[in-house]
Amino acid sequence: MSDHSWAACPDWWEKLQAGATPIPALKLDEALAEVAVALFDKLVVPDIDGQPTMGEVAGEWARDVVRAAFGSLDRSTGIRLVGEIFLLVPKKNTKTTLAACLGLIALQMNTTPNIRGVVVGPTQKVALTCFGQMKGMIEADDWLRKRFKVDDNKNTITDIYPDQKTGRPLKAVLEVVSFSPAVTTGGIPAFAFFDEVHLMAERHFASRVFGQIRGGMITNAASLLVMITTQSELPPQGIFKSELEYARKVRDGEITQDVRLLPILYEFPQKMQALETQPWKDPKTWVAVLPNLGRSITIERLVPEFRKAVETDDAELARWASQHLNIEIGLGAHTSNWIGATLWKGAADPALSLESLILSSEVVCLGVDGGGMDDLLGLAVLGRHKETKRWQLWCAAWAHKIVLTRRKSIAEILRDLEREDALTICEHPTQDIDELVAIAVQVHAAGLLPERGGIGLDPEGVAAIVDALELAGIPSDTLASVTQGYKLNGAVKGTERKLFNGSLRHGGQPLMSWAVGNAKTETRGNAVIVTKAVSGTGKIDPLMAAFDAVYLMSLNPVAAPRHDLAGFLANPVMAV
Repeated sequence: MSDHSWAACPDWWEKLQAGATPIPALKLDEALAEVAVALFDKLVVPDIDGQPTMGEVAGEWARDVVRAAFGSLDRSTGIRLVGEIFLLVPKKNTKTTLAACLGLIALQMNTTPNIRGVVVGPTQKVALTCFGQMKGMIEADDWLRKRFKVDDNKNTITDIYPDQKTGRPLKAVLEVVSFSPAVTTGGIPAFAFFDEVHLMAERHFASRVFGQIRGGMITNAASLLVMITTQSELPPQGIFKSELEYARKVRDGEITQDVRLLPILYEFPQKMQALETQPWKDPKTWVAVLPNLGRSITIERLVPEFRKAVETDDAELARWASQHLNIEIGLGAHTSNWIGATLWKGAADPALSLESLILSSEVVCLGVDGGGMDDLLGLAVLGRHKETKRWQLWCAAWAHKIVLTRRKSIAEILRDLEREDALTICEHPTQDIDELVAIAVQVHAAGLLPERGGIGLDPEGVAAIVDALELAGIPSDTLASVTQGYKLNGAVKGTERKLFNGSLRHGGQPLMSWAVGNAKTETRGNAVIVTKAVSGTGKIDPLMAAFDAVYLMSLNPVAAPRHDLAGFLANPVMAV
């Protein structure tokens, strides 16, 4: 493998603060790059009064994108250095217009007959808007009207002008479509421009479509894939999450092998986003992430919307910031109604594993929470450290494949969590209970469960789990019913307090970050409850299991020794 550190831009934040495009110096064919820029500058913006050209209204950052996309082709080898671009830019910064421009430039610079390119919108409405932009650009230019045939029925643009070498039209086609599996129908496009990838990621077939596009483009060294998007209004998921994380690693120099992607990310540093002081709330900081400032957007226009979002609630502020400043929705950027969410990230100890928890604890309580077959089964393992007495938490969850079809809105998130964390998507009907019981048996064999009240369960729908635990040799007295609703208020408040004072640590698992971020509260009398009913489609089962375990640990239990870790060491905890 060769070292392609050309795409790394470690000084990206300094560049943003200085008003520069956050990309490194690239080795480009300057002639091709300037031809592309000249074509870009000539394009008319059809939906602005007076129909100015892009040369008149576009910022230099947009020309840098054009240069990188079309000036990186080595004409002697036919290989494009920048084969992919991931552009993260806030709303109102000409995203859709830029996608339209890139599509028309690609069609004009193409020299290969009968190839196909696509511009893809997340919805039919966005796709039609983009097609309308391109049609308007063509109609406003005498040369483009001669060169291209526009088909309103098929949303296609075809190059019909005779080629200088052959005298025959190239008949290359640019198609504007909405995102669906049909994007790859008719073959893999030679160039593709995707607008608003974060919305596409919510579709259950997103990973498959992008995988097919990439797989087909491998055989075409001159292919070009451009992804343009704002941040998501939800925590990043699916293909958007994986693409964003990969782009960040390339930008930061963490990935240097076989890189074809150029990241261009207009965002604040992750640490700055996560600070509780939220420095990005100061409008003076916004300049860095708004490349088209002073053109399509101004600070003066954004401030009233920002103030309105602040006055509305934290959820609306988070949504506004995600779209206009690319603030990532998550524990650092949005405030869940449950106060513990704001404290969760600071209590993480990534070194804490299930094995280290068992070996270092003097007593362990388990919490179990689950619903029907289309729900998650959550397990919490909560230990009290032998020396520090600090509580330490590790969790797991299981889902059956039926969840992926019945809960399509979270299917991609579940697949992400399965790849990186303690979530298992079960292959057979009893896998979840079998593996949960195996962990409980290991803790019991280590002599860490209390004689009474060591495993807390939501009394609803746990008969099969209770039977399996007792069959595995765990005494019935060890099991305890933990009443949900307002009676769990003490555990919810206790968890908040221990997160606040640092006496509860957890493994920093993405599974729990997601569940905690989903937690919503409801006030009933003097109690504040966290329930599935008010948390919507977001799953909180492993968090509810944690509350069950906290409830039992709050009773200050003492372990009932059995084998003094001999059982655990002889039969280590299975991987989940």
